[in-house]
Amino acid sequence: MKLRLFIFFAFAFFTFKPLFAEEGMLIPSLIAAFENDMKAKGMKLSAADIYNVNNASIKDAIFQFGGGCTAELVSDKGLLLTNHHCGYGQIQAHSSLEHDYLKNGFWAKNLAEELPNPGLTATRIVRIEDVTAAVFAGTSSKADQSTINANIKKLVAEAIAGTHFEAEIKPFNYGNDYYLMVKETFTDVRFVGTPPNSIGKFGGDTDNWVWPRHTGDFSVFRIYAGKDNKPAAYAQDNQPYKPLHYLPISFQNRHEGDFTMVYGFPGMTEQHVVSEYLKFIIEKERPARIEMRNQSLEVIDEGMKASDLTRIQYSAKQASIANAWKKWIGQIEGLENLNAVQLKQDYEKTYKQMAISKPEWAKYAVALSTLNEMMAQGTKAEFNYAMGVEYFSVGPEYFKLVRSLEDFSTNYATYAASNELENRIDQLITSANGFFKNYNAEVDRQIFYNLTKLYLTNTDQKLSGLTFEQLTEQIYAKSVFTNQDRFMEFLTSFNEKSIKKLQKDLGFVHFYAFFNPFRNEVVPAYRSFQTGVNKQMQIYVEGKYVMFPLQKHWPDANSTLRITYGQLEGSAPTDGMRYTEHTTLDGIVAKYNTGNPDFELLPRMLELHAAKNYGPYAQGDDLWVCFTGSNHTTGGNSGSPVLDKNGYLMGLNFDRSWESTMSDYLFDPNRCRNIVVDIRYVLWVMDIYSGAKHLVDEMTLMKE
Repeated sequence: MKLRLFIFFAFAFFTFKPLFAEEGMLIPSLIAAFENDMKAKGMKLSAADIYNVNNASIKDAIFQFGGGCTAELVSDKGLLLTNHHCGYGQIQAHSSLEHDYLKNGFWAKNLAEELPNPGLTATRIVRIEDVTAAVFAGTSSKADQSTINANIKKLVAEAIAGTHFEAEIKPFNYGNDYYLMVKETFTDVRFVGTPPNSIGKFGGDTDNWVWPRHTGDFSVFRIYAGKDNKPAAYAQDNQPYKPLHYLPISFQNRHEGDFTMVYGFPGMTEQHVVSEYLKFIIEKERPARIEMRNQSLEVIDEGMKASDLTRIQYSAKQASIANAWKKWIGQIEGLENLNAVQLKQDYEKTYKQMAISKPEWAKYAVALSTLNEMMAQGTKAEFNYAMGVEYFSVGPEYFKLVRSLEDFSTNYATYAASNELENRIDQLITSANGFFKNYNAEVDRQIFYNLTKLYLTNTDQKLSGLTFEQLTEQIYAKSVFTNQDRFMEFLTSFNEKSIKKLQKDLGFVHFYAFFNPFRNEVVPAYRSFQTGVNKQMQIYVEGKYVMFPLQKHWPDANSTLRITYGQLEGSAPTDGMRYTEHTTLDGIVAKYNTGNPDFELLPRMLELHAAKNYGPYAQGDDLWVCFTGSNHTTGGNSGSPVLDKNGYLMGLNFDRSWESTMSDYLFDPNRCRNIVVDIRYVLWVMDIYSGAKHLVDEMTLMKE
């Protein structure tokens, strides 16, 4: 059996202690190696039911949604479930003061009312193949990147020849292994329905990353295809996609200890990082990023409370910024509570002792020492990069508008000479209308003021000329980028002289005075640093497999399809605290009665609760809302199906508990729990609460 066989491992349990099957994110094509263990925990499926290239299997119902979440098919008409927060951008884009779907929800009554979403995709994995040997064919070493790249290009071309599929080859374990992913991507994905924010975002920032949880975090979409059932661009006559497989709905009662399996696209974990890097994350990088987001969120939250229009404009932005912000706070707390740096150092001591026991293993000890030295001395490049990401990506919004003009202003003469000028201006106007629909200059001004001050504090960047206050005032009073009328007038009258005007615009000048050093100096320095780190990490991780072949290993998440399994169970994360495994509708009303605005409800919820109108969706006298499992999840698993022992859909994964947020670096089976919205609550909201029973009727409900 190959040493590359990816099975579970955690550095904190490196010595021969009991191993917990809940940890790790398995590559589906290797799932047969875990079939016996999964069956021992209660699973009734076979490995071929879960992943099969030649026949339909559960994998064919799992889709990557929009590139950053997971979704699953639940009907033979392409009906797709994902999280409310995953579909939030689309929900917000379709909302207005006249049609406030954020506040009131939305349910298409028929196919004709389902709303298109330009740019939204849903991607299915056709097959996964270990191509490590082929990628390394003819190489002089694992560092022979030119040969590796040539081999990858050839393998990808061969994999999709004569098909409508796409493919990519991704490195695993820092380039020690490579896997081919063949994909089918659908581009006509329509918005079908969503509960109101009072359900889909119930608990808001108060409950985010917290258990007990009562959030109905789901939204509904539908995949459409051409008449041949293959992906096609949006067209009115496209038909609902007929899937190879869709998930039946688990209507059986749940019990603590039930088998659970999560199938999705986890984004990123960093289990292999060395102790000095983890120390840097805990003590410097995360605190600085948290403070940057603190400053943005204070402004956005105040603006959203003051105006319904601002609430609609900034709902999706606020949710995106706040999600990582609160996660990072919990991550630091969890890593500190578990003394994670010391655990890393203890493991590294054992690793080094093994590495020096044989001459041929000496390189592994050298790699580990080099990594810690690099991290102790060279994290400035990474810190500056992190600050730039916060400032330029989630900071002042007008920066996006400046970037949208970069190509046009640079290549104006080319567009004018090729008669493309008018068309390009029309494209910019359309884009700008979308930008200003969700823009509030006063909110952006205060964000600019707060974050620019922090960016100057945390980096070597300096202001020149105006004072900080003068710069802020003049950009938002005069720049063409901070006012819709000014920007539209500038675009519609654009000519050669406009280039000179642009170069005098203070908003434009400031952005490039800061952004050019970032992309020309900081980004290359960061990439150079990471290249050196990755070279050593490849050797370091190889050492784990070579020196400890009987230990259990799994590859870091990298946005590829993975499986994790565990149980439906509560937890006892700290002394004296015991969390139960599920919550009910009673808890929603109890939270509402606290008066916290994050627990606001619409009257219908209170009426249905008072009448105990739970329809067929209750378990005993209670309507389950959420439950927790001991599955190892991370970002990207949002929307992932949580399956029972028969492969039926129990619920939608949407979060981790506060005590679990450090699991990207360190998974503790006693603390780490994923949070799931029960599918029976989802269907109750559709049917009883919202009157969208026609969608429930599309699904296959398994009651036995």
